Amino acid sequence: MTAHPLELDHLVIAARTLEEGERFIAAKLGIEMTGGGAHPLMRTHNRLLNLWGGTYLEVIAVDPDAAAIETPRPRLFALDDPAQRKRLETGPQLVHWVTRVNRPKLLTRWQAQYPERIPAVVPMTRGAYTWDLTVPADGTFPSWQGAGDGLLPSLIQWDTPQHPSVSLPETGIALKSLTGFHPRAHLISEQLAWLGASHLMQVEVTEGTPVLVAEFELPDGSIVMLGESAESIEAAKQAEAAPVKPARKRARSKKTEDATDAADTPENTPDPAQDETQREDAR
Repeated sequence: MTAHPLELDHLVIAARTLEEGERFIAAKLGIEMTGGGAHPLMRTHNRLLNLWGGTYLEVIAVDPDAAAIETPRPRLFALDDPAQRKRLETGPQLVHWVTRVNRPKLLTRWQAQYPERIPAVVPMTRGAYTWDLTVPADGTFPSWQGAGDGLLPSLIQWDTPQHPSVSLPETGIALKSLTGFHPRAHLISEQLAWLGASHLMQVEVTEGTPVLVAEFELPDGSIVMLGESAESIEAAKQAEAAPVKPARKRARSKKTEDATDAADTPENTPDPAQDETQREDAR
């Protein structure tokens, strides 16, 4: 585990196009994105949105105007992965997060010491900004013992003295919480602890698809979620499918009412709707 705990640098929203990603964020958070630029090495480009506390939100997409490269490498954040492309057809997605390694610790030296734990470090540029970023050779996401799926952060170390968030307009939007859901949550937690990043994200077990969920507080105090957990989807489905217990008919007379009440006691006649609910629960 690192002696220098990591800091949250930014969250990553992947989109088919920047325009689609910008519209998505404007609809969700009620504010336009600014800044950003092109990443020549990765043939991608981005837009940014400032968050409280020195972090930001990034929308990234394939840059259709990027110059051709003789031996192009896979784009970062799985933008070339067919499964990721299919996922983005339904709309922009919160797919990843990036944590900052502050000096005097050197990211390149740390990675060289633990290559089985930390992906290769790639020098990156965007305009006047330069930085080092950990990027797996296949362009997907960092993993540990086969578990990652966007929940383990990429590591970044800025070479330029000014962080990009300093030049972005204030928005008053704050990240309240970050939660990762994964079937092998214990491995995600283990690697986060080793990195020194356990304090940045809560990890939960899920039987569904791994997913990252971020909760934001807007200037008016309202809460907005990006990402949807498998648990919340399943809970909603179960609520819709839950049987409704039929209302009991009113008895025609006192005598009939007494007889009906006696017959309907749990000791005598089980409620069919209750039995159905119990059977549903047992499934």
